Amino acid sequence: MNSVRRLSLVADEIHPRHSGALRIAIATQDMKALNAHFGSAKHFAVYDVTRDGWDFVEAMSFDDVSDESGKHRTEGEDRITPKVNALRGCHLLFCRAIGGPSAARLVSAKIHPIKVENPEAIQDVLSRTQKMLKTAPPPWLRKVLAQAGVAKKKPFENED
Repeated sequence: MNSVRRLSLVADEIHPRHSGALRIAIATQDMKALNAHFGSAKHFAVYDVTRDGWDFVEAMSFDDVSDESGKHRTEGEDRITPKVNALRGCHLLFCRAIGGPSAARLVSAKIHPIKVENPEAIQDVLSRTQKMLKTAPPPWLRKVLAQAGVAKKKPFENED
């Protein structure tokens, strides 16, 4: 049985939830860097990212993860469904690698997986995502933003 543990901050006047924020999850082994494959990630760090910044939403931890060998242990053992279910509500998932069937299940749950070749600090992933929101997002991100209901200002609009 695969269980998930969640740690989240209570939204309040100091850190309100941003409507229209892009919710992203980052696959991590240590809560410091994007450094895990989807199936072997011990944790997912979840953030709301806007053009103006980001807020930590929650950390998810999983007991049963793959060993990155690419082989399934036993018939009927499903470690993917609990992760997909836990990530519902996220718009993007950053990970080092992900298999085709897992990626398809995420896409069906309206979560866009993004493979990153090398490990990088979570702060760098957040900064890059924020920069994409401020400038001209690539077509795949514009589609995600539209599905998420995140309004996109044009880069040349005056920002007071």
